Amino acid sequence: MSDANVLRLGLIGDHIGRSRFSAAMDLLCRAHGLTLDFTPIDTGEFPDFDFDAKIEQLIADDWTGVTITHPHKTAARTRAGDGMIAQAAHLPASNLLTFRPKMKGFNTDYTGFVGAWDGIMGNANPGRVAVAGAGGVAGAIVPALVVLGASDVAVWDPAPGVAARLAKLVGGPVRAVSTGDSRSVIEDADGLVNASALGMGDDRRSAFSIEAIGSQTWAFDAVYTPTNTTFLRAAGSRGLTTISGFDLFRHMILGSFEAYSGIQPNKDAMLPLIDALRPD
Repeated sequence: MSDANVLRLGLIGDHIGRSRFSAAMDLLCRAHGLTLDFTPIDTGEFPDFDFDAKIEQLIADDWTGVTITHPHKTAARTRAGDGMIAQAAHLPASNLLTFRPKMKGFNTDYTGFVGAWDGIMGNANPGRVAVAGAGGVAGAIVPALVVLGASDVAVWDPAPGVAARLAKLVGGPVRAVSTGDSRSVIEDADGLVNASALGMGDDRRSAFSIEAIGSQTWAFDAVYTPTNTTFLRAAGSRGLTTISGFDLFRHMILGSFEAYSGIQPNKDAMLPLIDALRPD
């Protein structure tokens, strides 16, 4: 089999052992006659991890590209520079870099969220949105909410200056609020978004006080392992329409496969296959 039929990829991020990314990408490769050569790069094991040096090594090793997750998405956007594709050039984060023939940056979290929203919410307007977390995934979700027509997007983050920086970068209806002011924002919101790592893996915490959930219309959690987080269970039990991180993941995988392979997968045929990977 020629190298043209092999996608040599990896996933860079902290504590990625439960990720379904490689399994989903392998599924799409097999369906399209390609072979996946995949290497995970768990940066949680390397406190002095050098993102730029690793990218240079992957390029030298003739990788097709690499997918990036928490906490390296803003570093990936910086590394992509002017190589970001036009659709994602306005975004402050990147979750995918390809290396051949020159570096390109993508954000399939952005397209994945839009796909998930369209599939579950249809033409509904997001309205007023409260967003917990202003890191890498927020750099995709917040601009997507603006494109979908959100009238107000209030963002907060415990790290100093991060929410204000995101609000300035995205502009429009996006504003930074303090964690202390978030309670009133949550109560007035139509939608709630967890763009933090709270609730991931064995963490049973919620980014939103359970008592504050109920008056809103919809909720999204970027965490997808587990799919049914404490936050989403509370939102669903109180009548909110919920969008899970796996709903985003399904569409993100389709966009990622296309970015790496140049092949546009058949959404209707592939999404049911990807659903088999849904975490408990």
